[in-house]
Amino acid sequence: TAAQIILGLVCVQRLIELALARRNTERLLAQGAVEYGAGHYPWIVLFHGVWLAAIIFRTIPDAAVNWFWLAAFLGLQALRLWVQLTLGRFWTTRVISLAGAPVVRRGPYRFMRHPNYAVIIGEIAVLPLVFGEWMIAVAFSIVHALLLRERIRVEEEALAPRRATTSADS
Repeated sequence: TAAQIILGLVCVQRLIELALARRNTERLLAQGAVEYGAGHYPWIVLFHGVWLAAIIFRTIPDAAVNWFWLAAFLGLQALRLWVQLTLGRFWTTRVISLAGAPVVRRGPYRFMRHPNYAVIIGEIAVLPLVFGEWMIAVAFSIVHALLLRERIRVEEEALAPRRATTSADS
């Protein structure tokens, strides 16, 4: 069914992204980068896994698909890809900072400081709405806001030294 295909594709996408993120993380760490906030990372992974599982288990196989929300989700995927392409080898699912590397200020980063998180905020709400699961959208958006508050604090702390020393466009 359409619902199963959509959710299957999202699962495949996330697994591919995790592999890419792991590769980028390993390369950055090998270059001397440092991970920040490693303690909260398992909570981020758990949150995303439970969010996706909740959608999968609450969505009946022949669920109606709301095409408006699906179009919105696909738009968010385009923005997600833009963020990933802009960050290139620096895109990870962890907070990794390589001393001396310029802070990215091009692509979507010209318009906002944390476009990746803006996309994820949208995804957390929009994907459940594709299948009419508004309670999942609301509940997980609230929990995500709490996690994201800590995540952004950690990332700001990690990037602060690099922001202070560089104004280059990488």
